Amino acid sequence: MSHEFFAQVDALTEAGQLRRLSGAFARFIASVGDSSPQLMAACVLLSELEGRGHSCLMLDELNADPAALLGWSGDEWRELRASVGDWPESTAAWRTLLLDCQQVWAAHSADDHQPLVLDGERLYLRRYWQDETHVAKAVRGRALGGVLPLDDEAQTADIRRWLDILFPHAARGGGPDWQKIACAVAMRGKLGIITGGPGTGKTYTVARLLALLFATAGERQAGLRVALAAPTGKAAARLKQSIDTALDELADKVGGELPLRELAARMGAARTLHSLLGARPDTRAFQHNAGNQLEVDVLIVDEASMIHLEMMSALLAALPETATLILLGDKDQLASVEAGAVLGDLCHNAEAGDYLPETLSYVHASTGQEIPAGFEGHGGPIAQQTVMLRESRRFGGPIGALALAVNSGDAAAAVNVLREGRDARIAWTDLAQSADLLQLALNGRPGAEGGYRQYLQLVKNSPAEVDEIVQLAWVKSVLKAFESFRILCAVREGEWGVAGLNDAIEQKLQSAGLLKRTGEWYVGRPVMVTRNDYATGVFNGDIGLTLPDPARPGALRVYFSEGETVRSVLATRLRNVETAFAMTVHKSQGSEFAHTAMVLPKDGGGMLARELIYTGITRARDYFTLLTPNGQVLLDAIGQRTQRASGLRNLLGQ
Repeated sequence: MSHEFFAQVDALTEAGQLRRLSGAFARFIASVGDSSPQLMAACVLLSELEGRGHSCLMLDELNADPAALLGWSGDEWRELRASVGDWPESTAAWRTLLLDCQQVWAAHSADDHQPLVLDGERLYLRRYWQDETHVAKAVRGRALGGVLPLDDEAQTADIRRWLDILFPHAARGGGPDWQKIACAVAMRGKLGIITGGPGTGKTYTVARLLALLFATAGERQAGLRVALAAPTGKAAARLKQSIDTALDELADKVGGELPLRELAARMGAARTLHSLLGARPDTRAFQHNAGNQLEVDVLIVDEASMIHLEMMSALLAALPETATLILLGDKDQLASVEAGAVLGDLCHNAEAGDYLPETLSYVHASTGQEIPAGFEGHGGPIAQQTVMLRESRRFGGPIGALALAVNSGDAAAAVNVLREGRDARIAWTDLAQSADLLQLALNGRPGAEGGYRQYLQLVKNSPAEVDEIVQLAWVKSVLKAFESFRILCAVREGEWGVAGLNDAIEQKLQSAGLLKRTGEWYVGRPVMVTRNDYATGVFNGDIGLTLPDPARPGALRVYFSEGETVRSVLATRLRNVETAFAMTVHKSQGSEFAHTAMVLPKDGGGMLARELIYTGITRARDYFTLLTPNGQVLLDAIGQRTQRASGLRNLLGQ
């Protein structure tokens, strides 16, 4: 029967329905103990779900319709299930079967280091169970530890004094100032989570939190070690730039009592999480870990929705217990491509508040703010250290209305916004054809310039002289023009996926005389790094432009923008890159474009969800264009919410 099962697995793999890794993993499990086809089927499903971002397999999903989990047709699932033979018909039956397998460890019992872990009604790969358990323990410890005592009136009064200086104006609309509240809550313990949509002022808030930390540090002020980080280089550069700007403006407001410019200058550059932890080639381990922790007192991490479970576990292990961790992010954005939805689990109930009476009392004492009725509750320790920012100061108009409608699952409202056409900020081309997309890629659209013509014309007008200052100014202008427009795809493959569109756009630009492709590398080629490369200092997700090397006639360099600075690498040294006229919505997180165009495929296959649509929309700063060959795919995606199997929320006591 196992032979028949694996033959079916191989057939599905060849048909592109399963990853090769899933069959290989099941064969490995079979090689180290029992090899019942039921266990092998569970292993294949577990591996497939891990590849789709789930940290575990819920046993009750095995009783329902696993085909729905994988987006398969009923026929494909029936054939695989038939090759298994007897199928356990209840969660209890599956639990009994798995506990009888040599390769499965029942969590919290005597441990023989089996590769699979059964914890309650969740089946895990061991390393994901370990990561989930560690994240829960570490985050709860930070939320509970170091909480400011309610009777510490002197410290609370000091926080209140500085918050009144840093937030001198009442909140608009007469409601509570959630930004001010977020700063106070973060001061209460060793963990602060600040979530909110685009334009709600997350970095504005954290800049004031930094000023507050410096102001109340006493004798430690001059030596306070602050680190800034984000999952990608682009997000890290934006974080640093935003905080520097905000602190510079604050410096004039607080005056000489707090030397903010001097303190801010000592923070150093923001770094990627890989760089912060000291990633090493050819290993998943980092230089900084539980035995060699970071030398930092405050760590601020932006775009936390992108942090996957394994990275969060590594980050928490490397962070001293005495340090304060501040996580910033939009809980409604797409989670990481890899397993886990950590930020979503941490603040899944942030909208409701769920604050205990002692939290409400502390907020009033430290800010003078009253949290309105309706936000009180019986939340766990993480909820007491989480604040959701609710008012967008930048992201309004039709783009904001569209994002709100999508995020709330209101397809009718979303369609109304798209069809209204009140101004040029938003446009929808339904029943889109390839020609529509290629014209947009070339010139933008009426009322919303963009397209790639602008940056490619700048590329053609490269400076004749080799003056370093002139050359740098030109490179910056080209990078800025390229970053003003981007095409985002929901999928990688197919005519409306990244691979197909990059080829089509490249050909269109070449036929228009805007670029000349003579080989893999050519002047004007935008590239995305697809794998961390520690030798050249580029990381997965970094985007650069290929331009002539002024010091070597005929050679090409790839230039990467990092805020106000630019770095470059010889093109021939970059091995793991792909052309990036179009990129996936996932890869766009942490970026913002003046004009964002999003393309949906003809058939979503039930795998697209509102989080992806919302994330794509919120990459647009000024203009948003949607192209759908089949508008029903949009409606189906808005009605579908991403659900990732995880035990983290339960472990957190949320």
